[in-house]
Amino acid sequence: MRVFLTGATGYIGSATLDALVRAGHEVTAVVRGLSSAGAVVARGARTVAGDLATPESYREAARGFDAYVHTAFEPSARAVEVDAAAIATIGGLAAESRGVFLYTSGVWVLGDTDGPADETAPLNPTPLVAFRPAHESAVLQLDRAGVRPIVVRPGVVYGGGRGIISDMLKDAENGLMRVIGPGTNHWPHVYDRDLADLYARLLAAPDAAGVYHATDEADETVNEVVDAIAGHAPSRPDIRYMPVSEAQRKLGAYADALALDQVVRSPRARALGWQPTLGAVARNVPRLFEEWRNARAARA
Repeated sequence: MRVFLTGATGYIGSATLDALVRAGHEVTAVVRGLSSAGAVVARGARTVAGDLATPESYREAARGFDAYVHTAFEPSARAVEVDAAAIATIGGLAAESRGVFLYTSGVWVLGDTDGPADETAPLNPTPLVAFRPAHESAVLQLDRAGVRPIVVRPGVVYGGGRGIISDMLKDAENGLMRVIGPGTNHWPHVYDRDLADLYARLLAAPDAAGVYHATDEADETVNEVVDAIAGHAPSRPDIRYMPVSEAQRKLGAYADALALDQVVRSPRARALGWQPTLGAVARNVPRLFEEWRNARAARA
C-alpha cells in the first residue's frame, strides 16, 4: 500500500513507521522541518513538508494514497482543534481515494471500567480526553463515504525512551517515584512495537474496520509496576503516595487520567492473530531499563 502517515517522529508514529516499512508499504510522512525529514528518510520513508495545524500545507501532497494513518497529536492549547482539522482533511482525502483511515485514540475514553471492557463497552471519558468520542465518531462515519475507517485505542504505551513508563524509569534512577492515589488501580499497557504491529495488521486485513483495543491484558496494578521498577533500579528509590486531590492541583486533568482503574480486553485485535510479544511491564523491567538507557544515550 501507499500509506500517508502523521506523527512519524512521535512515540507511536515512529514505531508505526518502522512496522509499515518492514511490512513492505511505501510510506510518506508529513514532517515540519529538515531535521525531522532526515530522520524519517533514514528509516525508509518519503517525506512531505507540512503542519497539521495548517491543512493547506500538506493537502495536495497527501492526495491519492491507499491508506492514511493518523498518530500525531500536537501538545498545545490548540491540540483538540488541530486534531479535528486533521480528521476533516485526511478523512476527505481518504474519501476521494476510497481508502483506509486509521485514527489513534486511547483507552482513557472508557473511564473507570466495571470489570473487563472490550470494544463494545460504553464510553465515559476522563476529562483530559473528553473530546475523543466525537473525533472517533467522525472517523467511523466516514464509512458512508466509502472509507474503511479504523479507530485504535492503545493502552498506556511503553518501550523505548518515551512515555509514562519511561518517565517512571527515569524517576526510579533519580531516587523518587510518585504514585497518584493508593496504587491499587489497574493500567492497561501495550508495548510500542506490538502496537505498531497491530497497525500493520489492520491495514493488511481487507475487512478490518471499526474500533480495536490494543492492550496486553496483563491487568497490572500501578503498585505492581512501581515495585518491579524499584526492584531493578541501581538503588531502591523512595516511593511517595500522593493523594489524588494534591495531584489534581499540580497536574490538572492528567492526574484524573493516571488515577483511572481500567481492565481492558482486545478481542477484535486478537481475532486478527495479533499477539503481544511482551505480556506485561513488570516481567520486562530489565529490558525496558536497557531500552530507556539506550534511547537516552542516543539523544545525548
